[in-house]
Amino acid sequence: MKALPLISEQEDLAGKRVLLRVDLNVPLEAGEVRDAYRIEQSIPTIDLLRNKGARVVLLAHIGKGKPEDTLGPVAKWLNKKFPLTFLDRLTSPENVRVINAMHDGDVVLLENLRHDPGEEKNDPSFASYLASLGDIYVNDAFGVSHRAHASVVGITALLPSYAGLLLAEEVKQLAAAFTPGHPFLFILGGAKISTKMPLLKKFLNVADHVFVGGVAANDFLKVCGHEVGRSVIDLAELDGIKSYSAHERLILPSDVVVKNEAGAEVRGVDGVAEGDMIVDVGTKTIQGLEEIVARAALIVWNGPLGYYEAGYTEGTRELLSLIANSRATSIIGGGDTVALINEMGFSDRFSFVSTGGGAMLDYLANETLPGIDALTKPK
Repeated sequence: MKALPLISEQEDLAGKRVLLRVDLNVPLEAGEVRDAYRIEQSIPTIDLLRNKGARVVLLAHIGKGKPEDTLGPVAKWLNKKFPLTFLDRLTSPENVRVINAMHDGDVVLLENLRHDPGEEKNDPSFASYLASLGDIYVNDAFGVSHRAHASVVGITALLPSYAGLLLAEEVKQLAAAFTPGHPFLFILGGAKISTKMPLLKKFLNVADHVFVGGVAANDFLKVCGHEVGRSVIDLAELDGIKSYSAHERLILPSDVVVKNEAGAEVRGVDGVAEGDMIVDVGTKTIQGLEEIVARAALIVWNGPLGYYEAGYTEGTRELLSLIANSRATSIIGGGDTVALINEMGFSDRFSFVSTGGGAMLDYLANETLPGIDALTKPK
């Protein structure tokens, strides 16, 4: 991959309108930001631009683009860090007036990009509208750089384009998985084994151990002949994973937490009943990983090990604690996993915590992303 053009290396930014794509898609609760990790990771690049006299126009999305999905609460949060003007309509003549009246070091935040269908369609006319608001474009939104959207890809053909501090750091840190130290433990959790198969195939040949948890593990337990009861599985992928189910480097849960009419209990994988739903990994599974974690030189992990939305987080917490106390270089990502890290106060206990979920998976599988390619391809 060609070297990223870096905004940190550009000096002549005073008075320039800089469109900064950031990832502000954070969870909200009662109109307030519940987990500000992604916002916090964007601030160093914002500060860099402000200190160089740029006029910063923040571009971001939140939610699915419904009318009620607004960046207003995020604007309120950011206003505690520095003065910010929130433009509460995505496309408006008033936006042009406000942006043209900015002073050096000012910051404005444009309303949710997904309020216009042209964003997700990478529509050239919407990209042109965004480009008309700035002189320079900076992508600092690693978490959305796997999506070929107007504010990620289309706009780069219209303005001088650079990578922000966070995007450059994500690429640098995650690249450690391509030339790893050994022993190397790769941990894959979350759902949708179909989206993870390219990654699984790749790292079964690269890592010394690959542990699969979460919904993805249910599919493997099923093809290995275990009863999985009412557990979520991906029927379409079962045939495709059979050839990997006996791989010598693959590690599956040995016990699981199941939910049934009686409540929740821990069972060995051979003891799951038809009425059970697997919702987490068990303690023996985590204990079985202790020695591997202790010996590992590098650990890369994406996605929780349990049914996070229903509160089954104990297995993930136990493994996070093990890794936090290990000597390994640790790289961890996935929105739900990162939320737990912040809740536990562990964000400084790992070598790197990625802001990407799907973007991290795609980058590890392909060693690039559409948003990265858009910055490095010849103009």
